[in-house]
Amino acid sequence: MINRKIQLAYIIGIAILILTLFISVTYGVKSVGLSDVIEAFCNSNSTDYNVNIVQARIPRSVFGLIAGAALSISGLLMQSITKNPISDPSILGVNTGAALFIVTGIAFFNIQSKLAYIGASFIGAIIAALFVYKLASAGYGGPTPIKLAISGAATSTALSSFVSLIIMPNSSVMTTYRFWQIGSIGGTSFDDIKLALPFILIGITISLLISNNLDTLLLSEDTATALGLNVNRTKAIAALCGVLLCATVTALAGPISFIGLMVPHIIRMIFCSNHLHLITLSGIYGASILLISDVLGRILGRPGELETGIMTAIIGGPVFILIIRKAKVQSL
Repeated sequence: MINRKIQLAYIIGIAILILTLFISVTYGVKSVGLSDVIEAFCNSNSTDYNVNIVQARIPRSVFGLIAGAALSISGLLMQSITKNPISDPSILGVNTGAALFIVTGIAFFNIQSKLAYIGASFIGAIIAALFVYKLASAGYGGPTPIKLAISGAATSTALSSFVSLIIMPNSSVMTTYRFWQIGSIGGTSFDDIKLALPFILIGITISLLISNNLDTLLLSEDTATALGLNVNRTKAIAALCGVLLCATVTALAGPISFIGLMVPHIIRMIFCSNHLHLITLSGIYGASILLISDVLGRILGRPGELETGIMTAIIGGPVFILIIRKAKVQSL
């Protein structure tokens, strides 16, 4: 039985998502009206300028929706398995590892297809995540939150240096990489959605299936094992899902940070700690926050636009500081 507070969270979240999706389609460098949106759906062959703008924004908005959901759930999974309140793909070096492997593939193996980008991104993200976890596990106390954060920051810095080393002498690689270096959903198409959606659906579906196991992980590992949970297998599955979600988005839109960091915190603090609802609500609210960030980037950057990754960092940084202060995370 879902309590009234969680029901309200779903209702508010879905309402905000619908509103932000509409705003994302209609507002930007040039704003359009409701009639243009209706015309875009009814007449795909229209030559009207405003209608064409709407038709270009629809795939961008839909991709932003699934990307925001994927990044939020990815961050949630990483926080759950590490029991680290500041775990996030960007902080743990996952984004940078994905970027390094894509750039390496472009520069030295001439990969060009976006499916190959996803493959390279996934491999790089896994290797980076494993390296950071092993590095943080060294020494007394194991992978504590502060050790994970420091290890992730150091690894990200080192990997970023390697990325710069590869792209700077090669102008063609730099041109290709610049599109998603900061992180932006601009320019995404329905082909990107078709390519990303299966991977994201797989990651989210498996995450929902293991949600009860993730609840058990909130207990100590000894207690979880005594209850019959295979802790290592659950962590491995959750980690693979988190990396898959992050790597898919990073390959097509670049490293968009802070979505996976702040959204799960907000949901936990305000609504619930049950992972079934945490996953679904994080997906809903994460999609809304990414779309809002993208719209703000288009409006504030007129006549051009600010990349989505810049706006999520501007919004997410102060919000995260407030969350940490309010939550009184003593382990930091």
